[in-house]
Amino acid sequence: RCWAAAALDGPGKPPALALEKEIKFLTAEIDRLKNFECLGVSPSLEGLREENAKLKYRLNILQKSLREERNKGEPSKGMININKCLQDIFGMAIKSAYPELENPPLLVTPSQQPRFGDYQCNSAMSITQILLKSKDQKVSPREIADQIARNIPDNECIEKVEIAGPGFINVHLKKDFVSKQLSNMLINGVQPPAVGERKKVVVDFSSPNIAKEMHVGHLRSTIIGDSMCRLFEFVGYDVLRLNHLGDWGTQFGMLIAHLQDKFPDYLTVSPPIGDLQAFYKESKRRFDTEEEFKKRAYQCVVLLQSKNPDFLKAWKLICDVSRKEFQKIYDCLDITIIERGESYYQDRMADIVKEFEERGFVQVDDGRKIVFVPGCSIPLTIMKSDGGYTYDTSDLAAIKQRLFEEKADAIIYVVDSGQAVHLQTVFAAAQMIGWYDPKVTRVTHAAFGVVLGEDKKKFKTRSGDTVRLIDLLEEGLKRSMDKLKEKGRHKVLSPEELKAAQTSVAFGCIKYADLSHNRINDYIFSFDKMLDDRGNTAAYLLYAFTRIRSIARLANIDEGTLQKTARTTEIILDHEKEWKLGKCILRFPEILQKILDDLLLHTLCDYLYELATTFTEFYDNCYCVEKDRQTGQIVNVNMWRMLLCEATAAVMAKGFDILGIKPVQKM
Repeated sequence: RCWAAAALDGPGKPPALALEKEIKFLTAEIDRLKNFECLGVSPSLEGLREENAKLKYRLNILQKSLREERNKGEPSKGMININKCLQDIFGMAIKSAYPELENPPLLVTPSQQPRFGDYQCNSAMSITQILLKSKDQKVSPREIADQIARNIPDNECIEKVEIAGPGFINVHLKKDFVSKQLSNMLINGVQPPAVGERKKVVVDFSSPNIAKEMHVGHLRSTIIGDSMCRLFEFVGYDVLRLNHLGDWGTQFGMLIAHLQDKFPDYLTVSPPIGDLQAFYKESKRRFDTEEEFKKRAYQCVVLLQSKNPDFLKAWKLICDVSRKEFQKIYDCLDITIIERGESYYQDRMADIVKEFEERGFVQVDDGRKIVFVPGCSIPLTIMKSDGGYTYDTSDLAAIKQRLFEEKADAIIYVVDSGQAVHLQTVFAAAQMIGWYDPKVTRVTHAAFGVVLGEDKKKFKTRSGDTVRLIDLLEEGLKRSMDKLKEKGRHKVLSPEELKAAQTSVAFGCIKYADLSHNRINDYIFSFDKMLDDRGNTAAYLLYAFTRIRSIARLANIDEGTLQKTARTTEIILDHEKEWKLGKCILRFPEILQKILDDLLLHTLCDYLYELATTFTEFYDNCYCVEKDRQTGQIVNVNMWRMLLCEATAAVMAKGFDILGIKPVQKM
């Protein structure tokens, strides 16, 4: 290593820069020697090959030194994404074996069967195709796999690799590496993996309409959006949670006109609007049947839009009544969200129209100002013939504000699939006018399907009405309590513990039933299925979690003892079920990375279910607490296994937190 040390201590140069310069030189030297080979210079060919091999070896050690240099300083407390580590290792191996390949394919996945190792690198088959197409070279995938395996740099995680079948590289991890990562996690807590620079993310979700009650259709956007925010916050992003309320528009004309008639002294005495839904229906009926009322409603809209103080006050009163009702639901579901409705963007609308006009994108069609966006079938209407603005205008104003004022690196719209065409057109218009470049800024529609009843039709009440969300949550609480009593839990839990278990199960099950399905698909809402404590449900996982937490409690081991043990006791992974559980726990960071990429939260639910079932296998086969069969007295506690219990519970707790589910210690 003496020459590497010399490079590190190069005179007057930062160590990393000196190493980078040396690496560039060595890479060029290897390429030069390869060219000699191509020229067929035979006398010293063997010597050149030997020199080439030495240079590659030096290059590998230099690259390792550079990595170590960059990793100096405060050691990271974050969990390591093992899949990403292996991708880096195989990336270097492929680059060493085939330096001429630009962006070679990197395919690393966990092995499905233990006999094939712990992970697999399946890049060889793809590289065979690339070499055949680009260089007309016929090389077998097995030969390529062998070359990759020979060039794997020194690393801390791979015990050995084996080449199987047509060219799969089976990877076996080092047990002490896995053990060390588990210990680090127990000492530092479940910390987020490194995901690059801190980003500003805007998430637009929930978004009900003022004067209308939240219904089952708002459930998915609210739950999915909140969970995405929790994940972004966990990995350290700066998250702005926005509620794009429908709080502006022509419907307020009829609501204000009806308010004036029903509560003429509304300016001085706060009107007792108990049922806003009924109030909305009354005003809509009058709007549809009374011509005089309809005219007055239109006048009210004009006066509201011109910011007449009396009409602004009436508008605020109506919004406040809705706000209180929405907040009851957000409190139940533990949702934090900032209100920023359509009204927020009203003063920006004129500038949006002007900007599109100045850039020559506006056409006039029957008095309307419209914008055709290349590749989109329906134009955007940015101004109506009466001079009013539309949803298109407010959505354009919103995306511009989020890009330029919030300086968002990513904007996620958690909106139902029915809005796909509209949103894609808005995004395309924003790109066309130059507000953002999709290669730099991520603007995504995280679409979701509808909620169906058990008859596989849109979820409705028996009378055919839309199901009110507050009714659904209350029904969940009732059924959750029935289930707990059916299991006799009211006899063993205190009233406070029973209440905590009731809300945990009720709201946890409703959230999990939604999040455990691929959001893109429709899903069938069934209380019976979601409250079943068998299979992939919150009821099963919450019960499994309380069971794991109770193991230490029943062995009289407190948190402090576990913390101390984590620092002094090696986690042994000799039993196949210990090994399987240890690896499963450490897959958590790669699961999170996948969701950051595709925004599909059911992957986390599937992982938590797999973790719980893997734990059950471990617990059934490996004694954690050994008792005397006659007396029931504890005779031995295997502390390294208690640490595996604790690590499982810690990851499950963090998974629940990201899903917005609150577990309880006793159930």
